Amino acid sequence: MKKIMLLLTFSLFIAGCTRSAQTPITTPPSVGPTKILESGLPDKHLIETAFIPQAPEKNWDQPWQDACEEASLLTVDYYYKNITPTTSELIKQYQLLFDYEKSQEYTHDINLLQMAIVGQFFLNYKTQIISDPTLDQIKTYLSKDIPVIITANGKTLFKENKRFKNGGPWYHSLVILGYDDDRQQFTVHDVGTQFGAYFKYSYRLLMESIHDFPSSSKKEDINTGDKSILILLK
Repeated sequence: MKKIMLLLTFSLFIAGCTRSAQTPITTPPSVGPTKILESGLPDKHLIETAFIPQAPEKNWDQPWQDACEEASLLTVDYYYKNITPTTSELIKQYQLLFDYEKSQEYTHDINLLQMAIVGQFFLNYKTQIISDPTLDQIKTYLSKDIPVIITANGKTLFKENKRFKNGGPWYHSLVILGYDDDRQQFTVHDVGTQFGAYFKYSYRLLMESIHDFPSSSKKEDINTGDKSILILLK
């Protein structure tokens, strides 16, 4: 009987661990002490902000299926405004954004230039598109508490993020919030999954994944898209 009870206790412990592992992260991870490198940058940094999912009600029909670009823009917008929106507030803001894009005759998949236009004329930020960014350029923005928006090949991201379905999207967008030189990892809000808050990608993989929407307008040609990042500035 004692043996059966021990087995039952162990089984409950394992089940509890499994449920815990399925719980999305909602609080920022601890960064720990930092040191300043010869480059003048800290060896690690993290921006803390609300997680803005691209499908707030877990409805993946259009327009939510391709709303990662809008989610990335709103992630930065709510960060600068220091707001954590309710689901109803977020959906209302999404709809206003969708309506603006419709007025510009944009499709569901918008490229980095179109995202910059939305950022400037709808969200009222100064915008910069940086071509062929270096790792240190990205880290410099982050160390100044400026989030970095990227568009990327989701099939590449899938190598380190198995939360994506169907091997990951061809075209995806997310927001880089931090970095850690010791671990050689970026910290991001990956808006495409409910488990995307403060997700970790390696420097190598994330830099490899960066591509703008291809000029052919075919998602499958994503690796022909320019390597660029988008910055919104107050």
